[in-house]
Amino acid sequence: MAFEDSLAKGVENTKISDAPVEAEQPQDQNAPNGASAAKKKKKNKKKKSTSTANAEEATNGTEDNTNEEGAEDDNDNEESTPAVGAEGASEGAAKKKKKKKNKKKSPKAQTEPPTVPVAKLFSNNVFPEGETHEYRDDNTWRTTSEEKRAAERLANDDYNDMRKAAEVHRQVRSYARKAIKPGMSMIEICETIENGTRALVEENGLQAGIGFPTGCSLNHCAAHYTPNAGDKTVLTYDDVMKIDFGVHVNGRIIDSAFTMHFNPKFDKLVEAAKEATYAGIKEAGIDVRLCDIGAAVHEVYDSYEIELDGKTYDIKPIRNLNGHTIDPYHIHAGKSVPIVRNSGDETKLEEGEQVAIETFCSTGRGYVIEDGECSHYAKAFDAPHVPIRVPRAKSLLASINKHFDTLPFCRRYLDRIGEEKYLLGLRNLVSSGIVTAYPPLCDTRGSYTAQLEHTILLRPTCKEILSKGDDY
Repeated sequence: MAFEDSLAKGVENTKISDAPVEAEQPQDQNAPNGASAAKKKKKNKKKKSTSTANAEEATNGTEDNTNEEGAEDDNDNEESTPAVGAEGASEGAAKKKKKKKNKKKSPKAQTEPPTVPVAKLFSNNVFPEGETHEYRDDNTWRTTSEEKRAAERLANDDYNDMRKAAEVHRQVRSYARKAIKPGMSMIEICETIENGTRALVEENGLQAGIGFPTGCSLNHCAAHYTPNAGDKTVLTYDDVMKIDFGVHVNGRIIDSAFTMHFNPKFDKLVEAAKEATYAGIKEAGIDVRLCDIGAAVHEVYDSYEIELDGKTYDIKPIRNLNGHTIDPYHIHAGKSVPIVRNSGDETKLEEGEQVAIETFCSTGRGYVIEDGECSHYAKAFDAPHVPIRVPRAKSLLASINKHFDTLPFCRRYLDRIGEEKYLLGLRNLVSSGIVTAYPPLCDTRGSYTAQLEHTILLRPTCKEILSKGDDY
């Protein structure tokens, strides 16, 4: 940002040397003293008027003078202006220097670990647009439609909220991908991501914060695992970990996930998930049938296999895991996006929808079941109005409504807001249908799973990959 540092006094004196100055005429020794004094007074008055005009011009056209230019102008002033002008220049320079000390410029780069809110990194709180793609086939007309462009302008605030959340996601995961190493505990990994998210999005109740618990599912576990308090699990060199976390601004959620591994023998598994997800993104669009997206994803997986410890495995899509549409404060909205062919779902995507395109693959049977201690929960979006007779359940629900509402949460988040001895009340809310439990989803033990996910927006004129970054 440009700052106006020039002061009228300082500029007046630094610019005097540019004004035309008449050559001094030899004084007539015989001229009367009164006439000489009048002539000198008139000349000084003319010089002062010229200086004032130059100062006004300089004030309008000059904002930032370098120290070197200031020094040169000061030298000129010493030769061509009276001592009073030199004093004015010194006074102006002193005020200018004092004003500079009080200025605080916004940081231009993120720290490590990330702590600078993204709002301070972008002027006017306008955040970068994601990668855009034109629609194909019967929807190419949308690209140049003035009517559709007008519709987009009406939704700019919502788009900017999504882009802000996406920028937080990019910056947090950029650090996480460098910082996460074998030997770290699952709790340490999740807190690294969550603390960064809270700082960068400037967590503020239900207006901005974490979109859902950080998933760090390992190996045969494909989704919905985050450590509860006391979990001692540690990441190892031979683990395949799916990092799935969300950010929201005013309920607009960005859901994006990637797979981390350290042993290169898993490269093909991770590559397959990435290529399949991008095939799904390419196919997705307004009026596209969900079953067609699933067929495009499945076709990619058909071409992949992996050799592990001398044995070759087909890489299969996990047929009972899907992508999904996203609504405000509702991570799994009405539509599911299949990742296998022949799903039979001919429902079409529509203009304005926000969609999580995610694919999962496995070296196992390609089917997951609930297995392990539950950590993920969410208040049902259409929670029934039923009487709650357990006092602890009633107070816990009030806390959930205040801090999460319908956004997913985990036990660690309840611990963080000061809830204690809540398991009985939580079970009561689950059994009443008010809260839904989401246990870990796992394939056969000994198998390995991978995931890649992006959130896209079906804008009226184009398709925008909101969460796209330099990494994936």
